[in-house]
Amino acid sequence: MADYISDIQDLDTQLDQLEGAISATTKVSAAFQAELAGMETSISAAGQQAGHLNKNLSSGLKSAFSDLVFEGAKLSDVLRNVAMSMIESTFNSSIAPLTDALGGALTAGLTGLFSGGLAFEKGGAFSQGRVMPFAKGGVVTAPTTFPMRGGTGLMGEAGPEAIMPLSRGADGALGVRTNGGGSVTVNMNITSPDVESFRRSQTQVAAGLNRAVQRGRRNF
Repeated sequence: MADYISDIQDLDTQLDQLEGAISATTKVSAAFQAELAGMETSISAAGQQAGHLNKNLSSGLKSAFSDLVFEGAKLSDVLRNVAMSMIESTFNSSIAPLTDALGGALTAGLTGLFSGGLAFEKGGAFSQGRVMPFAKGGVVTAPTTFPMRGGTGLMGEAGPEAIMPLSRGADGALGVRTNGGGSVTVNMNITSPDVESFRRSQTQVAAGLNRAVQRGRRNF
């Protein structure tokens, strides 16, 4: 009888050990599944970043060589633009995860902070946590990130960039308003011995006037 009771106690102990082993195995399996899910997410994100990088590089190369073929740009300028495009695309892809996270947090914070009615219909920018008004335009002289829907934008990375507010003219067109530079005077000296010679020179006069107008447009 005593041996029978001892065997039952040993069996209970073994069952307890088996339950503990099963519980530990379940926890390890759950942790392993979580690690696999994290790896899949990382691999997917890396694939997306690689796709964006490839797309940006292809776009930069196409634009650079289009300038060479169709616009007669210098080869040295084209190669410089290609290098800058590759550097910019690689940089943007490498910092995208960080800027996306920071941009999302910044956007959420600013939405809560300024949801009371602070409007930016005339333009606005943020720098180091402070609102920088650009209602009348301005210049960004250093690389500056700003939140955008679904991501983060970068301006000023290749040099100073201007912010110019838009206005609608009397004809309804929307664009950058410029102040008139005053009237332009074009002097043309025409020398002709008689009326008939002057009539024959009308084509030359018209061509000269057209050249003056074209120069004025380019200078404008």
